[in-house]
Amino acid sequence: MNKLALLLALSLAQGLTACAAPDRYVQWETEAPKSFPKLTAIGYAPLATQPAKEQSQRVLMAMQASKIAAYRELAEQVYGQQLAANTSVSDWLVTDDNIKVSVSGLIRGARVVKSYPAGEHYVTELELDFAQVWALYQQGQRSQRVKRVTYF
Repeated sequence: MNKLALLLALSLAQGLTACAAPDRYVQWETEAPKSFPKLTAIGYAPLATQPAKEQSQRVLMAMQASKIAAYRELAEQVYGQQLAANTSVSDWLVTDDNIKVSVSGLIRGARVVKSYPAGEHYVTELELDFAQVWALYQQGQRSQRVKRVTYF
C-alpha cells in the first residue's frame, strides 16, 4: 500500500512539473490607476526648544524639524502606524501601561507647499500627489498586466 501511495505521489509531481514548462510567451502591458489621490500633511516644530545659541540657527533647525514631522505624517497616511502595547495588572489595578508607535516607509514625490513661522512654532505643509508618485514608480518598476499570451 505504501509503495502504491509513493508511486501515485511521484506521478502526480511529474505531471505538475510538466505543466510548468516554458511553452508560452507572455506580453505585459502597463496599466494606470483610474484615479490619483492627493495627500497633505503638516509638520510643526517649536522654535524656543531648538538646541542652538543663535536665533537664526534655531529657525533653521525648526524648519528642518517641521519638514521631518510633515514627512512622518505622510508616511503614517501611506503606510499606517505599527502599534505595540503592553499593560500590566496587579490586584485588579493597572500598574504599568506602555504603548510604542513606529512608522516606516519611503516617501517619494512629495513637495513643500508652504514653510513659515507661526507664533512660537515653525510650520511646513507638504503635498503628495499620487500621479507624481506613479510617474516616479514607472521609471523604476512598472506595474503590469497581461496583454497577450502566445503558446508554442
